[in-house]
Amino acid sequence: MAHILVVDDSATDQFVVKRLLEEIGHHVTVANDGREAVDLAHRIAPDLVFMDVVMPGLNGFQATRELHSAEDTRDIPVIMVTTKDGRADIKWAKRQGASGYIVKPASRSQLVSCINRFVKGSS
Repeated sequence: MAHILVVDDSATDQFVVKRLLEEIGHHVTVANDGREAVDLAHRIAPDLVFMDVVMPGLNGFQATRELHSAEDTRDIPVIMVTTKDGRADIKWAKRQGASGYIVKPASRSQLVSCINRFVKGSS
């Protein structure tokens, strides 16, 4: 079982992803924006973060950059989960430290694949 941080300003998207992840046995914490995500990640040290990009305040790119540059959170894999599907967006996400990129709507198999790939002991 992994502890996964789901970051999205859409209550619907939060609910769908949280429910799916809990159904397959993971513990899920949710954050409503990038600032809350960064603060939570420092406190709870999740095994993986699913991060939206377009959010008020600190967006997903900025939050990912903060997580990737801090010593205590730099090794937490961040997977962007967003409607932004341009090549430039994907490239920019990787430059900020993202480990992966999923275009919404995220499928169960995409989420599980990321968990299996980035969380030790999940496969």
